[in-house]
Amino acid sequence: MVVYGSFFPSPKESKNMEAIAKKIREKLLRTIIIDDEEHQRKSLERLIQLYFPELKVVCLAEGVKSGLEAIKQHKPDLVFLDVRMTDGLGFDLLDQLKPVDPDELMQAVEKTGVELGK
Repeated sequence: MVVYGSFFPSPKESKNMEAIAKKIREKLLRTIIIDDEEHQRKSLERLIQLYFPELKVVCLAEGVKSGLEAIKQHKPDLVFLDVRMTDGLGFDLLDQLKPVDPDELMQAVEKTGVELGK
């Protein structure tokens, strides 16, 4: 359950939130693995397949440039990002992403909740 500020949901809202949380758990999370070592990418992908069926690896990328392109193309829910790669640091990639506006994030979360609650 998400508690924002001093907001505590009513029992009816709480029941709706539980239904929404269940649908979120049932949804596969689109995942990208970014690492310059192929064996590391493949190993992590295999571990995810074996132990985390709720994750779907949609792309493997080998560096900052390809990782940034993959993130823009696939819009993942989760990214596994290596710190040091041949073409730069994982932090270099993060610096190139558009910062998240907290208000936009709340609107997206609320919109998703409305859509999942249908």
